[in-house]
Amino acid sequence: MSDTLWIPDATRIRAARKTLGDNVVTTPVWRWQGRELDSLIGAETEAWLKLELFQRGGTFKPRGALLNMLALDEEALARGVTAVSAGNHAIAVAYAAKVLGTTAKVVMPETANPGRVAVCREWGADVCLVADVHSAFEEVRRIEREEGRAFVHPFEGERTALGTATVGLELSDQVAGLDAVIVPVGGGGLAAGVAMAVKQLQPACYVYGVEPAGADTMHRSFAAGSPQSIESIRTIADSLGAPHAAPYTFALCRRFIDELVKVDDDQLRSAMGLLFREMKLAVEPAGAATTAALVGPLAAALRGKRVGVVVCGANTDVASFASQADASPPSTG
Repeated sequence: MSDTLWIPDATRIRAARKTLGDNVVTTPVWRWQGRELDSLIGAETEAWLKLELFQRGGTFKPRGALLNMLALDEEALARGVTAVSAGNHAIAVAYAAKVLGTTAKVVMPETANPGRVAVCREWGADVCLVADVHSAFEEVRRIEREEGRAFVHPFEGERTALGTATVGLELSDQVAGLDAVIVPVGGGGLAAGVAMAVKQLQPACYVYGVEPAGADTMHRSFAAGSPQSIESIRTIADSLGAPHAAPYTFALCRRFIDELVKVDDDQLRSAMGLLFREMKLAVEPAGAATTAALVGPLAAALRGKRVGVVVCGANTDVASFASQADASPPSTG
């Protein structure tokens, strides 16, 4: 690992949280206790949910988006911003543009959840729909070049990781003595920041990253030792469907994540149903990824442990949730 990798310490992370102020909320942590969960992971296992679905915009994303946009000078901010996203980052950028008094033009794939597209427009964003995520990155670069808008990356960059590190900061302040933290991995922006903060504040805590099997970009990158790309995204957890890994985020993930695991779409569907039945949370597939890992591939390893589980978001509509959530109980393994 390069000695030049910038790693903000706890003081810097706390300062970033202060900068974000009331534009983001300190999301609650809730101890999950339920008969069905106990049957899956053991009553002796403590699961503490970090409920980022209650964040402004419905996900953790405003933390990084706002921190990036607050660093723009007055002229750059006035020209507006642009972003590429399957939905959650686009919503966060639209929200941040609104509260900071500027405009946003966001690029989304045509397959994006209609509810997320509608929310972006409600926040005042100009939404451009394109064929797929790969062409979306091309279009956003064109907008950046021709319109002079500042590009707010969905998962890469020092300020993005610093923003998401505030999730790990809050969790560590809210629950002491964690044995493990499970965090979802898409492009890696959330995982990088959370892992970086947790490892500094609770050094003995083991950090797991969870990817969908149909979008295993970070698994491939870890195996290769460098950021890799995937040709297509095949998962219902589109919020975790990053087409490539990026250098800084990848480096932080390699430095601070202890282990990566995968969950498939059936496990995601079952976890959505479980969260709804026992916690009364209607989350999007990405928001169920950590639960799917908790009751699935990590159940045995975490038995009897004190575990932080990051529930990253819940931007979905009623029809999508009803069609994706599985009412049958998950199985361990």
